[in-house]
Amino acid sequence: MVAARRGRMLRLAAGLLAAAAALALLLDWYAPAGRQPPGGRRRRAPQPGPGAEAANLLWVVQVSDIHISKFRDPKRAPDFEKFCSETIDVIRPVLVLATGDLTDAKTRDKLGSEQVEVEWKTYQSILKRSRVMEKTKWIDIKGNHDSFNIPHLDSVQNYYRKYSAWRKDGSFHYIHTTSFGNYSFICVDATLSPGPKRPYNFFGILDMNQMKELSLMATESLYSNHTIWFGHFPTSTIISPAPGIRTLMSSATAYLCGHLHTMGGLMPALHSQHRGGTLELELGDWMDNRRYRILAFDHDLLSFADLSFEEWPVVLITNPKSFLYSSSAHEPLVKILYSTHIRILAFSPSVIISVKVYIDGVHLGNAHQVSGPLYVLKWSPQNYSEGFHHIDVTVQDASGRISTRGHIFAVEENLSLRFGFWPSVILLTDHYILARVLFGVIVLIQIALLVIFRYLQKPALKEKPGLLTLTSYSLHVFSKTNTFYYSVLVLNLYTILGPWFVGELVDGQVGACFSFGVFIGGSFLHGGLTFVVGILQMLFFNLPLMAYLCWCLLLRCQGHSFRSHIHHVRRLVAVFVHLAMALLLAWQVYSCYFLLRTYGTLAFFLSPMRTWLVVLTSALIYKTWTLKSSELRTYIVEMKNCQSS
Repeated sequence: MVAARRGRMLRLAAGLLAAAAALALLLDWYAPAGRQPPGGRRRRAPQPGPGAEAANLLWVVQVSDIHISKFRDPKRAPDFEKFCSETIDVIRPVLVLATGDLTDAKTRDKLGSEQVEVEWKTYQSILKRSRVMEKTKWIDIKGNHDSFNIPHLDSVQNYYRKYSAWRKDGSFHYIHTTSFGNYSFICVDATLSPGPKRPYNFFGILDMNQMKELSLMATESLYSNHTIWFGHFPTSTIISPAPGIRTLMSSATAYLCGHLHTMGGLMPALHSQHRGGTLELELGDWMDNRRYRILAFDHDLLSFADLSFEEWPVVLITNPKSFLYSSSAHEPLVKILYSTHIRILAFSPSVIISVKVYIDGVHLGNAHQVSGPLYVLKWSPQNYSEGFHHIDVTVQDASGRISTRGHIFAVEENLSLRFGFWPSVILLTDHYILARVLFGVIVLIQIALLVIFRYLQKPALKEKPGLLTLTSYSLHVFSKTNTFYYSVLVLNLYTILGPWFVGELVDGQVGACFSFGVFIGGSFLHGGLTFVVGILQMLFFNLPLMAYLCWCLLLRCQGHSFRSHIHHVRRLVAVFVHLAMALLLAWQVYSCYFLLRTYGTLAFFLSPMRTWLVVLTSALIYKTWTLKSSELRTYIVEMKNCQSS
C-alpha cells in the first residue's frame, strides 16, 4: 500500500516537473528578452555618443488602418485631414508610413465588400488639401481592405494605383539619405491578387518570387545604417514559403505593421521581438482609436512612442532608450554609456515651457531646448551602471497641457526584460499553421470516434448506467445506425476535401472555397482563415450536431417519442439542449444569408457546407424522432431490461 502510494506521488511529481518544463519552454519562446547577443551583421561608421548637439537624429511617423468610409463614422475623414495638416505640421517627420487599409471598402450592411471610389477620392482629396506630400515623404501601401474584390492588379477597380500617393503595387526598397548615413525602408506587400471579397483575404500571402525579391532588398539594405521593414500584415498572418518572412527580415531593426486593431481593445500594445532581435511593432488603428506612432533614430539608437490623436504634448525619450526595445544585434547600445546628455523630443502646437527629467523618482533638472523639438540635459551614465533604472519626463506647454512618458533603461549588459506573453503569442505564432493542425486534429477526432464505436463491440448495460456509460452507449447506437453513421462520416470527410461553396469570390469571377484554400480566376490562394472557419464549423456545429443526435437517439432507446420526452425527461435539461441546437442551427442559417449577401445567389445554392447542411441537419433531426422502433428494437429492449433491474 505504502509502495503504491509512493509510486503515485513520484508519478505526480514527475508530471508536475514535465508540465513546469513545458511551460518554461513556452514562456521562453513567446516572451523573448529585450536585448539580444551581438549579431555583427551591419557595418557601422564610428560616431560619437548622444550629446548636446542636434545631430545624427531623424524621426518618422506611422499611421495604419485609416478605413476612410462612405457609410460609417463621419468624423474619421475630417480627423484624418486635421492629422495630415496640423499634427504633421507640428511633428515635421522626414517620412510618413501609412501601412494599409487606407479605405474601408465595406457595403452599408457591413456584409459585402467592394472598392468604393468615393472613399478613395476622399482619401486623395485629404492628401491634396492638406498639402502633406509637399511637407514630407508620404508612403502609403495597401492593406487587405484595399484589395477587396479586385480581379487583378490591372483592373480599373484597383483604385490604389489611381488615388494613393505611392501608386505602385508590390514590395519595394526606399532609402532615406542623410549626412550621417542611409536608412532603408523595405515594404512587404503580401496583399492577395486576385483579391477575394471578405473575409477570405485576412491572411497575406507571399510566393517564392516575392520572397526572392525581398531577399535581394534585404541584402542591399545591409549597407544602410538601419533597416526598417513595414507592411500591413503582422508576420503571424503572412503565409510564406521557407525560410519564412521572419528569417528574411532578420537584419532589420524593426518591422512595423497594423491590421489587428488592438484586438478590439484587448491588446492596446502589440509589441514583441523575433529570436534574432528584430522588433515587431503592431500599431493600433486610426479607424476607431485614432492611433499613430513616432519613431526616431538618435545616433542610430531606435526609440518610438505610440500616441493618440490630439493628445499634446508628444514626448519621446531617445537617450537613454528603453531597455525592453533594445537589440545589440542591430544597435550600438554602448553609445548610451558614452553619452553626455539625456535627449528628448517634445512636440506641441503651443510653446513648450518646461521639460522635467526624473530618474528613479529623483528630479535631475530641466532639459533645455537645443533646436526644434530636441531638448537635452547633461547626465553621467556611469552613475546608473548597475541594474535597471526608470526615467520619467514631464513636459508642459503654454496651454497648460502636461504629458509624462517614461521607461526602464539600463547601461549594464547581461540583463534581461521580457515582452508580454500574449502579445508575443499573437505576433510570433504562425497562426495559419496552428489553425491547419487544430482543424485536422478536430476532424480526425470526430472521424475516429465514429469509426471506433462503429466496430467496437457494445458492452452490456448493467444495473443503472451512469452518465459516462450512457454517453458511450449513445455513441454505439449512433455509429451502428447506418443513416447517421454514413451521413456524419461523409459530412466530416467533405469538410476536409470538398468545396464549401462555389460563387463569385470576385465580381464576375466564379471561384470555389475549400478548407485548404481558394481557387479563383485561375489562381490558388493558400488557406489561412479557411482553417479558422473550419475549426469554428467543427466545434460549433459538426460536433454539437453529432452530440445532439446521440442524445435524441438515447431518448428513443429509453422508449420516448418527441412528445413524451418533454414530460419524462427533466424539462429544464430538455429545453436547454433543444435551445442550444436551435441557436447553432440559426447560426448556420445566418451563414447562408451571409453567403448570399457576400458572394451572390450562386454561392447560396451551391453551398454544401452551408445551405445544403441546413437541409441535411433538419432531415437528420427529423429522422431521429421518426426512425422506426424496429430498427432500434435491440437497444430499446436492452435499455428497458436495465431500467427494470
